[in-house]
Amino acid sequence: MKDFQGRIAFITGGASGAGFGQAEIFGGAGCRIVIADIRRDQLDKAVAALTAKGITAHGIQLDVTDRDAFARAADEVESHFGAPPQLLFNTAGVNSFGPVESSTYGDFDWLIGVNLGGVINGMVTFVPRMIAAGQPGHIVTTASVGGFHGSAAAAPYSAAKAAAINLMESYRMSLEKYDIGVSVLCPANIRSNIAEATTIRPASFGDTGYLVNEDTIASLHSIHIHGMDPLELARHVKRAVEENKLYIVPYPETKEQIAAHFNAILDAIPPMESDPEGARKRTEALQNWARDRAKMMTKGKDQG
Repeated sequence: MKDFQGRIAFITGGASGAGFGQAEIFGGAGCRIVIADIRRDQLDKAVAALTAKGITAHGIQLDVTDRDAFARAADEVESHFGAPPQLLFNTAGVNSFGPVESSTYGDFDWLIGVNLGGVINGMVTFVPRMIAAGQPGHIVTTASVGGFHGSAAAAPYSAAKAAAINLMESYRMSLEKYDIGVSVLCPANIRSNIAEATTIRPASFGDTGYLVNEDTIASLHSIHIHGMDPLELARHVKRAVEENKLYIVPYPETKEQIAAHFNAILDAIPPMESDPEGARKRTEALQNWARDRAKMMTKGKDQG
């Protein structure tokens, strides 16, 4: 997608950080922006700031873990702008740090609920509407370079981001036939307020197993202040959408670490000559299954 004029863009977590950067860049390119955020005060400020720049913007208060609220938000977009979005940005995210062995059920439920569940809710809510509208579109989900490997200090977060990457790879395969592109953004450090995410953690998730206080939040701020500017990150996203790229990883300093991780996986695979006949049979069985499955799906579609 190269022409953004008049397109509708729905951005979760759009009131600050990476989401607000996306709103500014794509709004400046001509998109009509819908920003969804759980924080009403920040949402109102963000809409006002975008409007002051001449960007058409509409705000919706949304908890991305609430599926019913997501459906209402989708209805509101169509009521306000007359159509579902052509651009969907699953950007909302939260983080918290602590030893994985100290993680509580609440830590997992909150971090996975927002970082993965929020993405799932966005996809299940909007993708059918985007397909039904029959318009070219693009989806960008924000994961993390942390999703490429485990983390002893951010395990639930990394697990959720790993699943988000995998999920976008799957949607990419399936949505191409509808002229809907899919990208997954894997940032490292961003200049944002994600360090304060724990201050908006709902009490319903119970106690955390991690140390969270003013000092730990200040420590995280000291890291994020040196992160990539959200506007710069959003410019990388815009170029990736224009070029229909799947992966967006604009952090050259991460390349060596990512390469080492995947090389370790490749090194765990024995050479083909260790069991050539077994490998041939397994490959043949998988190819036959895939071919038969494709025929079944095609037949089912024809019957439908």
